[in-house]
Amino acid sequence: MTERFEFKLSATDGKARRGEVSMPRGTIRTPAFMPVGTVGTVKAMYLDQVRDLGADIILGNTYHLMLRPGAERVARLGGLHELIRWPYPILTDSGGFQVMSLSGLRKLDEQGVTFKSHVDGSLHHMSPERSIEIQGLLDSDIQMQLDECVRLPAEPKEIERAMEMSYRWAERCKAAFGDQPGKAMFGIVQGGDIPELRVRSAQALTGLDLKGYAIGGLAVGEPQAVMLDMIDTTCPHLPFEKPRYLMGVGTPDDILRSVAHGIDMFDCVMPTRSGRHGLAFTRHGRINIRNARHAEDKRPLDEQSSCPASRDYSRAYLHHLVRSNESLGGMLLTWNNLAYYQELMGGIRSAIEQGRYAEFMAETQEAWARGEAEAKKGA
Repeated sequence: MTERFEFKLSATDGKARRGEVSMPRGTIRTPAFMPVGTVGTVKAMYLDQVRDLGADIILGNTYHLMLRPGAERVARLGGLHELIRWPYPILTDSGGFQVMSLSGLRKLDEQGVTFKSHVDGSLHHMSPERSIEIQGLLDSDIQMQLDECVRLPAEPKEIERAMEMSYRWAERCKAAFGDQPGKAMFGIVQGGDIPELRVRSAQALTGLDLKGYAIGGLAVGEPQAVMLDMIDTTCPHLPFEKPRYLMGVGTPDDILRSVAHGIDMFDCVMPTRSGRHGLAFTRHGRINIRNARHAEDKRPLDEQSSCPASRDYSRAYLHHLVRSNESLGGMLLTWNNLAYYQELMGGIRSAIEQGRYAEFMAETQEAWARGEAEAKKGA
């Protein structure tokens, strides 16, 4: 740990990078997966469990927390870390994506976005300065600039307009953030699926000399190949010595491939949301525990896992819980999924250190393929 925000790379293997982010509240081993704690809770999990699985950092959502319980209230209660009993690093997103996707009524202009709450219909205004103010009241360790995320596909002129607006907002966010030695503000590269715009955005943001850089506006429906192309287009124009965060990604395969293209940090609701809907991620690939073939299967999800949810409960019992709509089913599958994601990240880090990332990636993908083939054979 350190009194300042620092990022150090300790190994590279091709474009894959192994490093550490050091902050006053803890060290983040990269590549890192950040479980999503949208409203101050990683759904269906105790945060002690999340920590024990190997998570160094979690994500909170500015939009949701400003609506409930309210940023000022969180500040009066000692900040988000104290409120939720998580003394380790927290990254908060800016709220921009949720404003665009959840609010039924919104008006966007140079000053920010005015929107109606999806909770009670109340009217709110989010400017770049207000986004940073809210994140400061939450006392988050890594704060994201307010940006405009355009869903793909979109018209090139619309993508360019949003990218340029996002850059101007980044300038204002940096000014509002000021100098906070133990914390960081990250900029967000936009530009949709247009390489020239991605390069322009990355180069402009690099000129702001921020502590880290995110790639936003991907994993919004475009093919994986497009996402990887945009990563390859963007990364050469970002500072090599600063962390790179791919927002909202993704599946285990997305993570595996994106690390190979130079990404250091990830977040996604997939492991928690999938767990609540009966889908398990394992070394053997995805398992839809709702399927009838699991009804009398005494095997656990993964007998080699160190996670009790993966190792100690039969597929038959998990099938019964999920089909019966018992809360415990979603809890156990979420526990399994987050355990697998952290085990995958640990394997990724070790493989980079050993200079065998390509082999690790191939072995992992082959194990998934074998498991899926066996599942189809037994169907």
